[in-house]
Amino acid sequence: MSTPEIMDGGDVLIVGAGLAGLYTALKLSPRPVTVLAAAPLKKGSSSSWAQGGVAAAIGKRDSSESHAKDTHIAGAGINDSEIVDLLTKDAAKRIEDLIKLGVSFDRDEDGELVLGREAAHSARRIVRVKGDMAGREIMTSLVGAVSVDPAITVIENHLAVELALCEEQVCGVYATKAGSTTPILITARAVLIATGGVGHLYQVTTNPKAVRGEGLGMAARAGADIADPEFVQFHPTAMAVGRDPAPLATEALRGEGATIINEKGERFLSALHEDAELAPRDIVTRGIFAEMQTGEKVYLDCREAVGAEFPERFPTVFEYCRQADINPVTDPIPIAPAQHYHMGGVLTDENGRTSLSGLWAVGEVSSTGAHGANRLASNSLLEAVVFGARAAHDIDQNIPQIPDTSSQIFKTKIDHELAESLLPELRRLMSTYVGVIRKGAGLRLALQEFAVLEAEAGYTAPFSNMVAAAKMIASAALLRTESRGGHYRSDYVETDPDQAKRTVMTLSVTEAVVVEVLEATIGAAHG
Repeated sequence: MSTPEIMDGGDVLIVGAGLAGLYTALKLSPRPVTVLAAAPLKKGSSSSWAQGGVAAAIGKRDSSESHAKDTHIAGAGINDSEIVDLLTKDAAKRIEDLIKLGVSFDRDEDGELVLGREAAHSARRIVRVKGDMAGREIMTSLVGAVSVDPAITVIENHLAVELALCEEQVCGVYATKAGSTTPILITARAVLIATGGVGHLYQVTTNPKAVRGEGLGMAARAGADIADPEFVQFHPTAMAVGRDPAPLATEALRGEGATIINEKGERFLSALHEDAELAPRDIVTRGIFAEMQTGEKVYLDCREAVGAEFPERFPTVFEYCRQADINPVTDPIPIAPAQHYHMGGVLTDENGRTSLSGLWAVGEVSSTGAHGANRLASNSLLEAVVFGARAAHDIDQNIPQIPDTSSQIFKTKIDHELAESLLPELRRLMSTYVGVIRKGAGLRLALQEFAVLEAEAGYTAPFSNMVAAAKMIASAALLRTESRGGHYRSDYVETDPDQAKRTVMTLSVTEAVVVEVLEATIGAAHG
């Protein structure tokens, strides 16, 4: 136990410097805001890696109602209807916001925004930048705007490890400088977490290495309600070129007509869904996974659909290919499914409020109900800005007073090296038992092994946050005895209409599931 140094974080402390965090900070200005960034802003975040673009029904023959319908279909019946309506109706305004911030979306010769199509969208409604550079270009604009805003203070190279609670209100976060084990308490009247998803809890992911479920874990350990943790989206077309994280071959390539083939050159997805390559991501992913399980390699074939225009139209993917000695103009791209997005997260309302007083959440770390069981392509960046704007307004209008923090004592030990040493085994367990295809026996085994890792780590951060997130995903997957969206159980392959509802649980519920699993295992061993 230690009494940490205390730092004033201003009115609002935002944990995370991706799109959701920086956009919300800008919407809060001129209110004093501190942004806690795990890495230098110029290094980028997972938002920078988004290739597809932002979904918005702004085409002449499109509508927010059509966008909402597509979102519900992809979400497999458990989306929050009111949230989906907010998401799709606010899209045009948020695109205008980003344009005002300097984002140069692609335009045609008449100056109109170019709209692309992606899987499971019924219309061309994806607003892009330079084909596949939306995330990078949006983040460049936001970082530029934040860097010149006097109301926003950015603290780089600091990792949040635990939420601080004062009189049952979140009043700040405990953080540590990169490489340090000395905690700092950064206080604020309001705390917003925008830390991203859970990608690096899996062995193959398209997310950067800092995205390890820690924001979800911190909130869960503080007692927050967590929603839909079992719903994990695996992107079907990560590039299988031996890199960690795996480079992404954007969905937009399939939207432009690229096909998925096996080693024999056969298109095998048409037998699984009438939309073949443009079917919802979970169906495409399982189709590729099943093909690979037979020993076949799988490829994305862009030769006919894109061909010689590849370098100009998709420069990011082309560069990834070049680095792997692949020429996508003449050769198919080897692909494999990779963890890409988490539909679950900290439960929030339409204004980003969590179940904990003083705490808001925005972006992938949150679960608004917009995505249901499976996110529709390019709705993620849209969700970040739509609900970032709403959270900023709510905080500005309802910011609480900060309680007394002078008696705060930090009880958690910080051990970065221990976390790094245990993480590979945690990732292996998640990929093996809590991945694309799950079954009860494997999920129970994963929870048993998580308990072993947790006992080895003791009460230490940041591993406690990572394993808390992993346990919540696995326990929710065990409790949902059906297949739906991004959650597929080989022992319950059908979708159960009686389970067409969102999961809402706390870490204490998860712990009870773990105890039950461990007791059953001990009973079987002594039986």
